[in-house]
Amino acid sequence: MKKEEKFLLVENLTKKFSENNIFYLMDASGLSVAQINDFREKCFKKDIEYKVVKNSFIKKALENNENNFSPLLDGNVLKGFSGILFSKVSPSAPAKILKDFRKIIGEDYLKFKAASIDHEFFIGDENLDSLSKLKSKNELLGNLITLLKSPINNVISSLKSAETKLSGFIKQLEKK
Repeated sequence: MKKEEKFLLVENLTKKFSENNIFYLMDASGLSVAQINDFREKCFKKDIEYKVVKNSFIKKALENNENNFSPLLDGNVLKGFSGILFSKVSPSAPAKILKDFRKIIGEDYLKFKAASIDHEFFIGDENLDSLSKLKSKNELLGNLITLLKSPINNVISSLKSAETKLSGFIKQLEKK
């Protein structure tokens, strides 16, 4: 690869890290070409982009970024084989795909290294389960709206209940 191509790759990767608030770093070493292609297909169906990039390029791109990615740069995250999963919508979708694919091929493959979600860092395989349970922004907004509607619904149902009780009481008085 020529020096200009490397520079362009790092520049594009830096831009990708800036545009995506959600990305995962993983190790997919030991997988066959067919398994990698199957994994890429599953990612594509969920609007997740999977890239394999040399650690040195990832490191330069993170260093060039205006955000602070020192927790990813300082540890052992960028050692060995590294793949990147970029997600624009759901913070849990990459974790779910990793977990589901691991069930098929075995727990020894697709090792989760780290994730950055809105510049919060999750390092280590022990975080994968909790990341897979995260809700998207739209799901959280839906939950909030439901919670806000709940007291109003209770008041309306109470008023309707009181209305039927009152009309029943009035009918009883009419009969007397």
